[in-house]
Amino acid sequence: METPLKMNLKSLLNDLPITVDVTGNLPDMDITGIQFDSRKVEPGNLFVAMTGGSVDGHDYIPAAVDKGAAAVVGTREINTLDVPYIRVKDAREALAWLAAAYYDHPGRKMTVIGVTGTDGKTTTSNLLFQILKTAGLKAGLVSTVNAVIGDEVMDTGFHVTTPEATEVQKILARMVEAGLTHVVLETTSHGLAQHRVTGSEYDIAVVTNITHEHLDYHGSYEGYRDAKAMLFKMLEDTVEKSCGNPRLAVLNADDQSYAFLDDLVKGRKASYSISANGKYNAQDLRYSASGATFRILSGSDVIPVTCSLPGNYNVSNCLAAFTTAVEGLGIDPHVAAQGIASLSGVPGRMEFIDMGQPFMAIVDFAHTPNALIRAIETAREMTHGRVITVFGSAGLRDREKRRMMAAASVKMADISILTAEDPRTESLDDILAEMADEAVKEGGVEGRTFFRVPDRGDAIRLGVSMAQPGDLVMPCGKGHEQSMCFGTVEHPWDDRTALRAALAEHLGELGPEMPYLPTSKNR
Repeated sequence: METPLKMNLKSLLNDLPITVDVTGNLPDMDITGIQFDSRKVEPGNLFVAMTGGSVDGHDYIPAAVDKGAAAVVGTREINTLDVPYIRVKDAREALAWLAAAYYDHPGRKMTVIGVTGTDGKTTTSNLLFQILKTAGLKAGLVSTVNAVIGDEVMDTGFHVTTPEATEVQKILARMVEAGLTHVVLETTSHGLAQHRVTGSEYDIAVVTNITHEHLDYHGSYEGYRDAKAMLFKMLEDTVEKSCGNPRLAVLNADDQSYAFLDDLVKGRKASYSISANGKYNAQDLRYSASGATFRILSGSDVIPVTCSLPGNYNVSNCLAAFTTAVEGLGIDPHVAAQGIASLSGVPGRMEFIDMGQPFMAIVDFAHTPNALIRAIETAREMTHGRVITVFGSAGLRDREKRRMMAAASVKMADISILTAEDPRTESLDDILAEMADEAVKEGGVEGRTFFRVPDRGDAIRLGVSMAQPGDLVMPCGKGHEQSMCFGTVEHPWDDRTALRAALAEHLGELGPEMPYLPTSKNR
């Protein structure tokens, strides 16, 4: 069990760059932790009452105090508590700064590189992490797959997101304690908009692309783009560090966001492109099922690169990592190329599953229209046979992309199998009906070019059973994730395990058991 840190509450509040209003006299007291979940409060903790979705943390203040909260932070006017109450304008922002101060601002003691974008964040983060290690730097990684601190690998949660501010700062603090000097921090739009990464003190900001995603939350593409842009604005506010301040923005000159971000960023910036539009450009691209080879041009320098990740979008991800390392950190270009070559793959990203079947089977995380299009394009480059996709669209999320993804697959793949992907409290049948309706509008024929199979295990089984020698079967949308949400319950699920189970059944061989879902006919 970890020994809790202790920090004087007055000192903690004095450290905050935001306005606080303390009700009554603030005693000289220590706090032993910061919690926003009343169920996790322990004696001596500071409880932050946050409001979001259908939950208002202020309703749980009495429970937090009963469990021993030493003080409370909130946004309402409250004068009836038996413990000190600190009022703030934005509880999420306060939580972030409180966490950063509580852990002694770990982001100020390392070079922090933030990677954002709709697609490619995790791959680019892993590529950059490999480059840093190849260059001999003591680097850490926080991604949607895991966090890496030295030899320790930590799970960061069920679904793709940036951890809450308390967890982000705790991880960064552990990295400082481990002697790390650099960290690659994958940064989502939710993480930015909800202040989960506020106080992280970014030195370099990298964007992969900004396409259609999370419009249910951000309201519009412009709102989504503005949330991503917060990362680049944060560069201006980073404190001076003893390790230096690169303060570099790395932009994708091929993406629709480029003009907007290029105009927004007033400081140092560098661009990359696979269309010869950037400072760092890829040429002589050659693709195969095992990856890609190309050359990176920057001025008079020409650097040959080999990448084990298939698809032109991964060339773009390589360019993003390369530009960051060379332009932002001064790493030798040949060392950066070695780092790229050393990454054999990223879990759940174009991950091959081979059990001796006469066709290819790949699991990919593609869960946006753009990512699905790119995944199918890459699949086409990898096989002369048919491409069979298996995918769904999440419930309680951006509804527009359901139709966009169904349309893309019906137009580009040979067979599309529509199935479950975290329906949550929405009707799975209704979600699939929306997707099927769009598939028909795009010329799809149900029962011939596309199918509706609610159970994801059965959907993968169907894709495998239909595959002929030389075909490619590709479940998309779940990738590395380890659960599927039905209602409000997370059920254990792994597409890679499910695909192996389906292949073993098809081949009549021993293999893993198909994971169970509420839609499964048999346990």
